[in-house]
Amino acid sequence: MSEADLALALRMADAADAISLERYRALDLRVELKPDRTPVTDADRAVELALREIVHAERPEDGVLGEEFGTEDRGSRQWILDPIDGTANFLRGVPNWSTLIALAVEGVPAVGVVSAPAFGLRAWARRGGGAWLSERGGEPRRLAVSRVAELADASLSFQSIAQWEDAGRLQQLLELRRAVWRDRAYGDMWSYILLAQGALDVVAEFDVKPYDLAALVPLVEEAGGRFSSAEGAPGPWGGSSLASNGLLHDAVLARLAAS
Repeated sequence: MSEADLALALRMADAADAISLERYRALDLRVELKPDRTPVTDADRAVELALREIVHAERPEDGVLGEEFGTEDRGSRQWILDPIDGTANFLRGVPNWSTLIALAVEGVPAVGVVSAPAFGLRAWARRGGGAWLSERGGEPRRLAVSRVAELADASLSFQSIAQWEDAGRLQQLLELRRAVWRDRAYGDMWSYILLAQGALDVVAEFDVKPYDLAALVPLVEEAGGRFSSAEGAPGPWGGSSLASNGLLHDAVLARLAAS
């Protein structure tokens, strides 16, 4: 989790952006359905292949976990890749999509890069190095979560009502909505970037995979927040996520634990 690892992750994001932006809103974009009925485009696959090639060349001893091409186990260090997070947005021309790049050491995300070129945003974090955001290539600014300490004053974001309903959590979402000041479904990486810069206070999702979350863990935590599953387990491995400014985390966990 050195500066060199972060520098490599940022170079990987540059390579991803060059591919994804060229295919964004392309009239000949190729779209297929995977066995789980989720969409995948030629851009998803091209980005992941390019990122894997960089890892193989620059860090041949490291493993890789990617959404499109699976897992290569090689010891304690693993690059976790979501080539295009928000594929449904990407293929419909909605700019809320990104490439997510993480390096996990012994299962703990230590480096995270979120590159959202259609928004002109790049966010990154390294353990002990803070969380940072650059907009339209401008000077990076350090991110910090909010200091909101009461749910009644909090702004909540989630991915979709369908996620909560499919998880059998719809009533909890409604009760949480009533407890907070404001709720919106900004969705995908955008919710977590807003949280890390103090514009939101709580983000929660269900039916998510490690590659959806790993890059976001250091971003939230280095901004001063807290990241867990909906059951409180740390990291991106629990199939759900709860990210907060830290001050509200236990209160939301208690509500999610209620029947």
